[in-house]
Amino acid sequence: MSEAAFTDMMVAEMPYLRAFALSLSGSASIADDLVQETLVKAWSHANSFETGTNFRAWLVTILRNTYFNQYRKLSREVQDSDHVHAGQIAVGGGQETSVAMRDVQRAINMLPADQREILLMIGVTELSYEEAAQICNIAVGTVKSRLNRARAR
Repeated sequence: MSEAAFTDMMVAEMPYLRAFALSLSGSASIADDLVQETLVKAWSHANSFETGTNFRAWLVTILRNTYFNQYRKLSREVQDSDHVHAGQIAVGGGQETSVAMRDVQRAINMLPADQREILLMIGVTELSYEEAAQICNIAVGTVKSRLNRARAR
């Protein structure tokens, strides 16, 4: 695959990666950093991508692994899991969409991690059940079950 084609494919997947990263992290700045780190890793390991396989799934796997590696590193820091500190930040006017998205993010964050991850993979990055199962190393039936429970919640 040519360098230009690889670059075009990465650029085309950026909106999906950012949406998935934003859903995982709950922070636009962390999501942007996560997408950037994912793209750098993908670029530096472009030779490991197998032409003919699902490029989005490959990138989501890199992003997911990067997120969990960073999450483990950050586990020693003070967490704001109940959003007490984040809730004190002043926000300017005209953000009805922002408020609605915050409600959606809060609802998603209330899901167990395994259900949230599958919901985001299927709903945001538009991966198939099979691709999500392969990324998470679980059975397709487990993906369907987790997705069903997440949607029900």
